[in-house]
Amino acid sequence: MKKQGNPYLLLTPGPLTTTPTVKSAMLGDWCTWDRKYLDLVQNIRSRLVGLATRNPENYTSVLIQGSGTFVVESVIGSVIPYHGKLAVLMNGAYGERIAKMAKVIGIQTVVIDFGETSPVDGAQLEAVLLEQPDITHVAVVHVETTTGMLNPIEEIGRAAKRHGKVYIVDAMSSFGGIAFDVADLDIDFLVSSSNKCIQGVPGFGFVIAKTSSMLGCAGLARSLSLDLYDQWETMEREGGKWRFTSPTHVVYAFYQALLELEQEGGIARRQERFTNNQRVLAKGMARASFRALLPEHNQSPIITSFYYPDNESFSFAELYERIKEEGFVLYPGKISSAPTFRIGNIGDVNVSDMERLTESIECIRFW
Repeated sequence: MKKQGNPYLLLTPGPLTTTPTVKSAMLGDWCTWDRKYLDLVQNIRSRLVGLATRNPENYTSVLIQGSGTFVVESVIGSVIPYHGKLAVLMNGAYGERIAKMAKVIGIQTVVIDFGETSPVDGAQLEAVLLEQPDITHVAVVHVETTTGMLNPIEEIGRAAKRHGKVYIVDAMSSFGGIAFDVADLDIDFLVSSSNKCIQGVPGFGFVIAKTSSMLGCAGLARSLSLDLYDQWETMEREGGKWRFTSPTHVVYAFYQALLELEQEGGIARRQERFTNNQRVLAKGMARASFRALLPEHNQSPIITSFYYPDNESFSFAELYERIKEEGFVLYPGKISSAPTFRIGNIGDVNVSDMERLTESIECIRFW
């Protein structure tokens, strides 16, 4: 059954299927200077910090217009000083993107490449940090949606902090859907987006940061519009004011999504739903003769990659179109080493949707 108001379920890592109430929150028009709107922005900022840690007194948050990539670039371009050096742990396209933006900006960058199907490793990071003590910052992607890999950010954080490095985590596809505490992990800057696990719509991203780390960023930005510190300082000083035109409709939808996350029971309960979705998906796809790319212990509850079946008659384009007729949209693969496709299970989807999807796929025969 299709969700109300949707032609199909988006089984992707974002944008994703949203609830009717999140959609309806966008039906009004609001002034960016209005006090009610600015108070809403401040409420959202506070709620984000509350979701991120049990000890919010040392953390702050800031919202930034644009896609998640814009917000990652705002961090990379605003927190690393001109004499700084960034180590990027890479095992997919999104770690590669961080390295690329750092190089474009002109930041000294060391890439530690683990390949596309292996998790990043704290011991290897430690070895690089011993060899290159002039590294100042470490960046890693928590859930690498290239494959669905869940990277061990606690282990990476321990290695980074043993050497006194600033720790940056791209939690684009995990924050709000996987429970962790930024203070426990000693994360300096965490980045995520409105249209991921919190189940809002695209239009802005956010950074949750140690206040002390944010204060150290004044004057470091290489960009006006992506100046993380200036955006944060303006919101602090002017009570929720964005420097440039904000996506008001998206902000109201995101606030509604935050309320619905709370109503669901918080991040732990949402993680449980996503995990159940993924397990049912994996079992159903196995029955349909599709093998998962990653071993279960590396698999995130966000998105799963599947090998093409070993059959010349298989066509992902045909599978895509036929499953779309059943009310689902799948995601093409992104790795270079094998032909794969991906199925996400975040957003307003449940076990019954995964069951219906896999039953539909089982009925499609290419052999």
